[in-house]
Amino acid sequence: MRLTVLGCAGSFPGPESACSAYLVEAEGFRLLIDFGSGALSALQRYSDMRSIDAILLTHLHCDHMLDACTYVVVRRYDPAGPLPPLPVYAPLGAAERIAAAYSAEGEPVDDVYTFYGLQPGTFPIGPLTVTVDRVNHPVETYGVRIEHNGRVIAYSSDTAPCEALLRLAAGADLFLCEASYMDGVPNPPDLHLTGGEAGEAATKADVARLLLTHLVPAWASEAAIVEAAGAAYAGPVEVVRPGARYDL
Repeated sequence: MRLTVLGCAGSFPGPESACSAYLVEAEGFRLLIDFGSGALSALQRYSDMRSIDAILLTHLHCDHMLDACTYVVVRRYDPAGPLPPLPVYAPLGAAERIAAAYSAEGEPVDDVYTFYGLQPGTFPIGPLTVTVDRVNHPVETYGVRIEHNGRVIAYSSDTAPCEALLRLAAGADLFLCEASYMDGVPNPPDLHLTGGEAGEAATKADVARLLLTHLVPAWASEAAIVEAAGAAYAGPVEVVRPGARYDL
């Protein structure tokens, strides 16, 4: 498998990154996980925007799905003709949410996307084995575990600490984990992880490598988040950047 970071800014686009979007490739198959604000630009920079085989949206906050609306134009109005409908795995209501954001009239997008409602469980997407489970966030949100040829990538999506996150990340080769908040200060409950909490989850799940994402530069010090994560987890820790690639 190959993981490519397209966007990793938390909650809104940052000065150097689009919002959440991650490309996972295996055997020529390309799965886009989340498609946040600004990510269509990054998709064109790091890949072929027409070659996506499926999309998985972990939840329906704008910073994780809004460019799925813009992407309608790419697939519907290509000069060579419309592209075939693309499978989209997402919480229920995604079709209506994307249609409403795309046009004021709520123009249907079923010519562009075929929607499959997420629920906790394991299922195939192309050659990948995908497991999703509900995590601790104010809206219906799914963490993700992706397996292929004995290798595992786990992705927290947006979450506060929860047992589902530890199950999804157990033994992962790469743990792509959000770390939006600073440790040692009051933070809103049941919303996001701190760097220390991300490190604790990585330790409890016994992952091989912790990749921190969804940082919000306007809210928190990256150095402090990395330091807190490293204090709670003895393995390798790094903050992901747009364009970064990880091969398993």
